[in-house]
Amino acid sequence: MAEDTDALVAMERILSPHCRVTRTSGGALIADWKRTRFLGMATADIQKFADESSTERAELVTGLIRARCVTGRQKEHSNVEVGLWLRGVHLLIRTIGFGRVLRLLSLAAPDYARADPASAEDVASLKRAVHSHGRRSWFVNDDCKAEAVTAFVLLRRRGLKAVLHVGAREHPFALHAWTSSADVCIPDAEPRGHAFTAVLSINGGGQ
Repeated sequence: MAEDTDALVAMERILSPHCRVTRTSGGALIADWKRTRFLGMATADIQKFADESSTERAELVTGLIRARCVTGRQKEHSNVEVGLWLRGVHLLIRTIGFGRVLRLLSLAAPDYARADPASAEDVASLKRAVHSHGRRSWFVNDDCKAEAVTAFVLLRRRGLKAVLHVGAREHPFALHAWTSSADVCIPDAEPRGHAFTAVLSINGGGQ
């Protein structure tokens, strides 16, 4: 029974937000509320979702992508794209202000399309690219706000879950921004060992 539950949870993680899964006596029923249709799945197939390295699981995921119950991830952004986004976001923040940029996130960073978490390796790779461009560019000059927004937007545009935080500390007073995904923070949540208390967290596009 526990294995069946784990398999159902594993399947729910990859389904698009508009799909819901319900256990049945013969397996499970996927309700696609966006297209008002239902897909049945046998118990044996559900159990395959518990093994993320299984070839059979990959085939089932491919079938769900074709049925449009799962959104395929976009490819990882190239190093050049990361640099362009970072400089563009920094310029936008300097032009219209950080607060207005946060209100525009619903346009640039839509709600994540998949419920499965990003891998720590993917996010760490993005962190290295963002950090490298932020340090090398005299224009960006290691701006935490630009790095956090860039990471948030790029992760969301790949269909991955991410949360943007804005934190503060009292003594001495300072503000800091970072994006968290898969337990990785871009940039670091505690730069140089200074702790910040999150006063704003954006879980959805601009909310």
